[in-house]
Amino acid sequence: MSRIGKKPVPVPAGVTAAIEGKTLSVKGPKGTLTLSLADEVTYAVEDGSISVQPSNETKRARSFWGMQRTLVQNLITGVTEGYTKTLQITGVGYRANVQGKNLKLQLGYSHDVDFAIPEGITIATPDQTTINISGIDKQQVGQVAAEIRRWRKPEPYKGKGIKYAGEYIFRKEGKKK
Repeated sequence: MSRIGKKPVPVPAGVTAAIEGKTLSVKGPKGTLTLSLADEVTYAVEDGSISVQPSNETKRARSFWGMQRTLVQNLITGVTEGYTKTLQITGVGYRANVQGKNLKLQLGYSHDVDFAIPEGITIATPDQTTINISGIDKQQVGQVAAEIRRWRKPEPYKGKGIKYAGEYIFRKEGKKK
């Protein structure tokens, strides 16, 4: 029994949700998002909430139940508040700045890294060592943050690299003589 799946997802004022065929579309002040509906789960939009129920008692339907409810909740949160991830750059000479539709990263390579900002994502650099990634799609914001971080992951000896804000980097002691 899914404890998360039992709760209906409240739809706040100013947000509209509609089911057309196999697609749930949610429209709010920040934009519109869609979700492909799973066959194992039934969805109902009623009096200010969206309820998600398994269509039968199979293990597959019960395993989809909670996840689909969470995906619907992410749509509602995305079109009302949006999502933001913050990356921090540590290292001498490591910096980032936004130039038009590109994020220019200087990460100690012999060349600068130009990262093309995808559609639907906003990247801001309040200072040279902080990158704020924001958008309405939680999956896309996380994916862009992971792709930027992949250019220079934090290393355990000096802690240099790109890390998420609040991430703990396990530090190792260097060689001893």
